[in-house]
Amino acid sequence: MATIPPPPSMPSPPTPEAPEMDNTAASDAGAEAVSGRAERGRWARSGVRARWSSLPLVVLDVVYGLGALVVLFLIANNVSRYRDFQISEIAAYVVVVAGLTVLTGLNGQISLGHGALMAVGAYTTAALLLHSHLPLIVILLLSIVSGALFGGAFGAVAARLRGPYLAGATLALAVALPQIPKHYKYFGRDQGLTVNPPLPPGWLGTNFPLERWGAYICLIGAVVVVVLLANLVRSRYGREFRAVRDDEIAAAVTGIPVARTQVLAFMISAACAGLGGGLFALVVPTVGPGGFTLTLSIQLLVAIVVGGLGSLTGAVLGAVVIVYLPGWANAITSGLSLSKQVGANLSLAIFGGALIIGMLLLPGGIMGGVQRLRTLAAERRRGRQAVAQ
Repeated sequence: MATIPPPPSMPSPPTPEAPEMDNTAASDAGAEAVSGRAERGRWARSGVRARWSSLPLVVLDVVYGLGALVVLFLIANNVSRYRDFQISEIAAYVVVVAGLTVLTGLNGQISLGHGALMAVGAYTTAALLLHSHLPLIVILLLSIVSGALFGGAFGAVAARLRGPYLAGATLALAVALPQIPKHYKYFGRDQGLTVNPPLPPGWLGTNFPLERWGAYICLIGAVVVVVLLANLVRSRYGREFRAVRDDEIAAAVTGIPVARTQVLAFMISAACAGLGGGLFALVVPTVGPGGFTLTLSIQLLVAIVVGGLGSLTGAVLGAVVIVYLPGWANAITSGLSLSKQVGANLSLAIFGGALIIGMLLLPGGIMGGVQRLRTLAAERRRGRQAVAQ
C-alpha cells in the first residue's frame, strides 16, 4: 500500500514593512504648501487692490492728496529755512502752472500773460493784509475771485482770437498790467507793498520758523488745487475742454458752446494764477511790479512744456524745474570766478541750453518720456508672453 506524502508546507506571507518616506515627495508637498500660501496671499492682495480700486476717484484723489501732504510736511520739517522758502515757491508755481495746464494743454489756448494774472492775486493779498483785518483764508479766497474776474473779463474779450493773435493779446497783458500799480499810492507805486508774513498759530510754538509756516500754507493750497483740477479733468467740463481743443467745429456741432467753454477755461486758469500770486505774496518780503515781468510769464509757459502738456503731474515737475534749474546754473557760474555781467549771461545760457537739450531728448516733456518708457516696457512684456506661448 503506497504511502501518501505529507502536503507541502505553505510559504508564510511576507511581513509588511513600514513604508519609507520619499524625500522628494516630502519636498514637493512642502513646495506645494508654500505655493498655496503664496497664491492665497496674491489673492488677498488682489482683493485689497480690487476693493481699493472700486472706491470713487474723488475719494482716491483725497487720500492721495493727504498722503502727499503728510510727506511734504515731513520734508519741510527737516530742511533749512531757505529750502522751506524754495518749497513755498515751488508750491505757489504748481498752483499757477496747473491752471495753465488746463488752459493750454487741455483747452488749447496759449497764454503769455499768466505772470500778470499772478500780479492781480499778489496785489490783492498784499493790499488786504496791510489795509484790512480779514482772516487769511478769506484773503486767499478773494485773491482767487479777483483773478477769476479779471481772467473772465479778458477771456470774454479775447474769445474770438486764436493762435498767435491770442498769444499777442496775452503778451500785451503781461507787459501792460504790471505797470498799472506804479501810478497808485494804494499799491505802493514803484516800491511795491511790503508784506508782513502771517504768524504761525501758538500751538506750533513760539520759535516755529515763519518760512516753514509759509511752506505749510503754500503746500496745502497746491495740493487742494491739484486734487480739484484732477477731478475737473475727468468731469464733463474736462471732456468739453478737450473736444474744443481737438476740433472747434465738431464740438459746436455736438452742442458744446465753444466760446463759453473757452472763457470758462480762462477763468479757471486765471483763478489758479490769482491764488498762486496770493500764496507767493505770503512768502516774499515785497510785492512790486518788478516781480511779475514778462520773463515770469515765459517761465510759466516753459514749465508746462518741460513737464508735459496736459499733465498735472508734469505741472508739478515743471514747477520744480523752473525753481531749481536757475539756481543750479547760478551755482555753476559762481564757481568759475567770472565777472558779474559774464556770470549772469552765462547762467542764462546754461539755463536755456539745458531746456533745449531736455526738449530735444524728450519732445513730449518729462511725462511724455515716462509714458514712452511705459509703452516700450508693455510691448516687451507682451513680446515675452507671446514667445513663451
